[in-house]
Formats: sequence, C-alpha cells, structure tokens
Amino acid sequence: MTPPFAKLLLPLAVVACRTAPSPPPRPPATDQVTTAEAISFLGTPLERPVLPDETRRRYEEALAEARQRTYAEPDDPDALIWLGRRTAYLGRFRDAIDIFTRGIQRHPRDARFYRHRGHRYITVRELDHAIADLERAASLADGEDEIEPDGLPNARNVPTSTLQSNIWYHLGLAHYLKGDFERALRAYRECLEVSKNPDMLVATSHWLYMTLRRLGRGAEAARVLEPIRADLDVIENGAYHRLLLMYKGELPVDSLLPSASSGALDDVSTAYGVGNWYLYNGDTTRAYRIFEQIVATGNWAAFGAVAAEAEVKRK
Repeated sequence: MTPPFAKLLLPLAVVACRTAPSPPPRPPATDQVTTAEAISFLGTPLERPVLPDETRRRYEEALAEARQRTYAEPDDPDALIWLGRRTAYLGRFRDAIDIFTRGIQRHPRDARFYRHRGHRYITVRELDHAIADLERAASLADGEDEIEPDGLPNARNVPTSTLQSNIWYHLGLAHYLKGDFERALRAYRECLEVSKNPDMLVATSHWLYMTLRRLGRGAEAARVLEPIRADLDVIENGAYHRLLLMYKGELPVDSLLPSASSGALDDVSTAYGVGNWYLYNGDTTRAYRIFEQIVATGNWAAFGAVAAEAEVKRK
C-alpha cells in the first residue's frame, strides 16, 4: 500500500528584507543522489532509491506546494502533515520523521503526527519507536475516526483508509515484524473493527490471517476468510484480495506467484504472502527462497519486503 522515492537537496537562499519574510527554499529539479536512509534487519545500508524522472518531477512539485502551504499557514497541523507525507514519498524518510517530530512538538495531542511518524519508523526498521508512537496515537484518538485523504490517489480517487484503521494496521505490522504475533493479533482484531470498506477488509484480513496461521490457529484463520468473495469491489488492494482467495482455495498458488525479482509493489506483496503460505505449510526451502528473492529486489520500503527481510533475519 506504500510508493517508491528519490532525494532532494535544499538550496541555501539568503534574502535580506525588513518588510517581508523570505520565501521557503525551493528544491532543485534534477537531484538524483542516493543516500542511506536506514539499516536493514540484516545489517545492510538501505539507499534512497532513484525515481523515474517523470514520477520524481510530480512528487517534487507536490512537495514544493506543501512547502508553500506551511510557509503561508505555519500553525496549521494539516499543512505540516502534508509536508511530512510529501517528503516521505520522495524517499526522504528521515527528513519526514523530523517533520512529524516537529509536528508533535507543536501539536502534542494530535494523534495524526504519531500515526505518520510511527509508519515511517517501520520503514526505517525502528520498530520499538514505531510501536510507542502508534500506541500513543491510539490513546489520543480514543475511538474518534476520520477519513484519511490519499497523497497518492487510487484509480477512482476514493480514499479507502481512516485514522483508526491506519493506526491499528501499522501497529499490528510493527508487532508482526518483531515476531510478537499475539500482540499483532490484538491490533489486527482492532483494525478489523474499523475496516469498513472492501479495500481495508482485504488488507486487514490478509495480515490477520497470516498472524493466526503463524500462531497455529488454523480454524480461526479459516473464519477470517468467510467474508472474502471474488466479487468484492476492491479498488487498490487487489494483491491482498487475490492472496485471500488463494488461501480459500479459489485460486491456485502458482497463478499468484509473480516474478519476485520485479520489485513492483503488488508483486512484492503477493510474493511475501505466497512465501509465508509455503512457510506455515511446511515447505521452508521454497519459502525462504522467495523471501530472499524479495530482499534482493531492492524495493525495501514495501511492507512485503520489510516482512521478508524480518523472516530472513529470523531464519
């Protein structure tokens, strides 16, 4: 459910003026420098990927607009949230974390800043920090929910997630990645309660099913699949939908496994689900072969890739 990225270097602008503040610095249009953003669970530096030129241009333009908004509305938490989100879309995860930290300092009771910083702590493999943030977000939100607008809209331009669903979804993922499946289970059950549309239903059900299988609770896992039908109106989470249908036996496993070396987001998500299916069905050799192929793609920010990396680490 997350896109790839590139780096921006901010130019130094010095403008002397007594009557008006300086405009915000504008990022250059042609920066493709890669920089390590994180260290993998396997101890490997994770470099900031280089985006295709057209994608990078669009993301940079969106970031420039977000900067202008924060300059015009410095006290608006929405403006700061979008600045952090747009920064992260370019792969500048550490910078995004700093922006969300600034938001927490200014708006310490706004759950959204903890939710977004927790998400990006998962990306950079700092799971304890992610859990602390997401638990804080859950406490501050206290059952209140709202639609979360998409920064990268789907084909119908219809947002599919909410503040609550994103808090619990990412909290479940952080526990899952640590191998704490009992805590992951509790978070995903909470997430299922607020998964009100087919896209969130299949996304949450996918991770909930895998969590239960890892806990050896096959009968409960099978019940998770009962609401999943082939005709669900899924907009953007088609990979999770197909995996759930495969778990139900309605699609053959071989029809789902893509070229794990492609690195495409849906392919990585699908490959991890298939690898995990082989793992808890006893074919560990094939499972770890798939996990290792996913790690080798280089699309390290995708959740399927983070999970595959965690599996290889635990091997």
